[in-house]
Amino acid sequence: MNAKNAHSSSFRDPSGYVFVENEDIKRVIHPIYFEQYKSLTDSGFYNTLFKNELLISHIELEKNESEIVIKAEKIPFITYPYEWSFNMYKEAALLTLKLQKFSLENGFSLKDASAFNITFYKGKAIFIDTLSFDFYRENSPWRAYKQFITHFFGPLLLAHYHGAQQLKLLSNFIDGIPVKIISSMLPSKTKLSPLLYSNIHLLAKLEDKHNEDYKGDAKTASLTKKGQLNIIKSLYDYIKKLELKEHSEWGNYYNKTNYTDDAFLQKSQIINTWVKAIQPNKLIDVGGNDGTFVRKLKDETKIALVCDIDNNAVDFNHKTMKINKEHFMLPFVLDVLNPSASIGLNNKERDSFLNRIGDFAPDVTFALAVIHHMSLSGNVPFRESAKFFSSFSKYLIIEFPKREDSWVQRLLNNKADFKSHFDFYSQVNFEDAYSQYFNIEGKEVIESSERVLYLLKAL
Repeated sequence: MNAKNAHSSSFRDPSGYVFVENEDIKRVIHPIYFEQYKSLTDSGFYNTLFKNELLISHIELEKNESEIVIKAEKIPFITYPYEWSFNMYKEAALLTLKLQKFSLENGFSLKDASAFNITFYKGKAIFIDTLSFDFYRENSPWRAYKQFITHFFGPLLLAHYHGAQQLKLLSNFIDGIPVKIISSMLPSKTKLSPLLYSNIHLLAKLEDKHNEDYKGDAKTASLTKKGQLNIIKSLYDYIKKLELKEHSEWGNYYNKTNYTDDAFLQKSQIINTWVKAIQPNKLIDVGGNDGTFVRKLKDETKIALVCDIDNNAVDFNHKTMKINKEHFMLPFVLDVLNPSASIGLNNKERDSFLNRIGDFAPDVTFALAVIHHMSLSGNVPFRESAKFFSSFSKYLIIEFPKREDSWVQRLLNNKADFKSHFDFYSQVNFEDAYSQYFNIEGKEVIESSERVLYLLKAL
């Protein structure tokens, strides 16, 4: 297999690379990693992680002197760290520490601790970089320790003190947030914490000292396995207790939408009727809050993506999904007005949301209580939002709040002197614009409300 076929996100690791063939996810392993791969396989290390759903499973396809080819279980939709809610991020961090502890106990060690080595699948965080494990060397410190701090511990601390938006910083710092930046952004009082001082502030000072070591005179650090396990435990215990300090207005969102109980029920029934006719295997709910309307579907889909801009709504959905053991649902954070872009070298290391959702190809998209925010808060013309949804949707179930709706009135009043500019916001103009991209297959007025549901099919 020629390396030119390597996936655009898989070129940094000398041990091997990922490629896609006939929609299968495969990985080439180079001879430099043969010894580790054999030991990880023969010892049962891989199998233990597979059975416990901590590492994505694979099967071996080919083996010769120049390469080993394995095929990994395919994950339908990959989310990135800057799309996770706070508690999803915590779960990913704790998984990384669990894996390092288990590795040490079995004679191995994670050679990298990138947050991009983890995604969410079947209701939980899972590690996806099969070649991240190396042999443990006696008295050697964890070589991926600093990467763990810059990819996990630092971002979580910044979110704790400054809000969940800090988790998006990894989209700008794909190789981790520099320790010096993390240190500078944390409150001065954190220097009084032995754990935060040693793992953040002192590390930033040592980094400066190392950067000035032009002659390479710095001594190689030494750390016993017990010492390393103690550090892992202290980080694990601290992260497990971390919480956000911020709150949102999401909590009583559904009490602010002018819905009576009957209207709410009718809305759910209409959606269920249309979904039953479509029989989707895959769907996405854009602006899906806590997943309420996906959970009200009588016919369960194979996979449902539920995204929202509000971290707390996504966190609550994530928690509910865990309690209910809903393996079909994948919550994540998404700003529909600024969806994740392609980043990294050649802008191809991490794919954009639009590319990923295009590949995912949902059978139906829900856009409930979204269009007025896009049009009035975001100043997005109807034709542009229609173009956005049609780029990946076969069917679209969209809710249109009329001008008389209280939320629409609130948004319009916020425009003050520019309110007249938004005269375009009308049901007629909405239908005209969306008819350029979709056929109107269904239209239902929600009783006792100022809202209309549409079932649209892409042209």
